[in-house]
Order: sequence, then C-alpha cells, then structure tokens
Amino acid sequence: MTQPVLELKDASVKKGEATVLRGLTLSIGVGEHTAILGPNGAGKSIFLRLLTHEERALPLPDDSSPVRVFGDDRWNVFELRPQLGIVSADLHQRFVSGNSEGRISGLTAVLSGFIASQGILRYSSITEDMRRRAGDALERMGASHLAGRLLNEMSSGEARRVLLARAIVTEPRALVLDEPTTGLDLVGRHRFMERVRHIARGGTTLILITHHVEEIIPEINRVILLSQGRVVGDGPKSAMLSSPRLSAAFEGPVEIEQRDGYYAARSG
Repeated sequence: MTQPVLELKDASVKKGEATVLRGLTLSIGVGEHTAILGPNGAGKSIFLRLLTHEERALPLPDDSSPVRVFGDDRWNVFELRPQLGIVSADLHQRFVSGNSEGRISGLTAVLSGFIASQGILRYSSITEDMRRRAGDALERMGASHLAGRLLNEMSSGEARRVLLARAIVTEPRALVLDEPTTGLDLVGRHRFMERVRHIARGGTTLILITHHVEEIIPEINRVILLSQGRVVGDGPKSAMLSSPRLSAAFEGPVEIEQRDGYYAARSG
C-alpha cells in the first residue's frame, strides 16, 4: 500500500511559552491535491516546517511519532528535500539575497535542486544527465529562454517559474507551494498557476499553503482550514470555501464567489 504523503497525529509545536500548533491530526494521501488555507498567524509556516522536518512536534505520551512523511518519521533532511519540491516567496528571496544578490543563472538555480542547495557548490558533482534534466524542467515550465539569464535580471514571475523548474527537476513525490505568488502581478500569477495545474494533472501530489483563496486551482479538491494553530475545517473544497466557514476561520465577514472552477473571496 502506498504510504500517505503526510500523517499528523495530535501534533503540537511550542515556541517559547506559546503553543503555535495545537493537536493537529490529519493525513494527506498520494494524489490528494490539498490546500492549507488560513489567515496570517494561523500556523501555516510551522505546518510547512513540520512537513520538511525543519521543525519538530512535541513528543506524544506513548512515544509514537506525531509526524510521518511518506510513512517515515526519521528522515535525513537532505534526503527528504529532493522528494518534496518546494516553491515559496521566501525561497525566492533567499536565492536573490544569498547568492551575490542573485548573480546565478537560471540553469544553475535549477541544477541546485539536485543537491538541495541555493547554488552550485564547488565540490558538487554535476553530471551531463543532470544538465539534460534541468534543461527539460525549464522547458516544461516555459522557461528555456531563462537558462543563461541571471536571477536578478528576471522579473518576479520569470524567477518563480525557474524555481518551479528547480522544484520538479528531481521528480519529487509531492510539490509544496508556500504562498507561491506573493509579489507577482495579475498576469504573472495566472501564468505561474497554469504551470502548477499542468504539474497537478501529471500526477504529482500538490500541497498548497496559502491565505489567498484565488490561488486554489480547480485540480485541488480538498481544503484544510487553519486558525490559531488548530484545524477548524477539513473537507471537500465546495464545503470549506463557503462564506460561513471562511468568516469563522478568518474571524471576519468573508463573501465568496465561484467561476470556472475558481473561487474568489472578499471582505464582507
């Protein structure tokens, strides 16, 4: 039987004296495209760090593990990263600010996905097969023309597509998007999410972490609502993306509209 991508069992996380995640219990299956939706401060970033094993949940009384990724609770972070393709505005910023102000090429950025780094280290062994796969990934994302361009010379939308190519170059078991269109304009956001739709239709499990209802593409059928570190809703998209549900999760009146498989929300 295929192991779920993620299993949480009564998972809680504390930061100092504050409990930022409270008793999360859920499972995300392979091929189950899911959105984690909630307001700022809901605990979404900590949720991501549990998934990537950069954060540890409090131990359970029976010594069982509260977090399992692909059925395992003892991943080496560097072995896990190639199996979880991650794209985020934060990653984009770290690439630009941490590599001589973005002076690495699109191809180099994609190749770095093989070694889970933000640039090619001098002692890293990059093979011709890796270069071929990196070129293929750029082509799939409509970004072949960006292979030789420096990241700091790209628009935000172009750089985000390069990072999407980096995320898929290792053929990950799941693609994790954390607020992926932050900083993109309307057209750039649409182009980026259309590439994501193509990946989702290809079978890679998609986990979208966001506070923007508009980012939830039609291929996502499950929505988990987070608020104040708790799961306050979990179910089919049509049931979760309702005005009463979202108003409760965001602690304010929210009106929702649906068109062509997309949802749009605005403050009521």
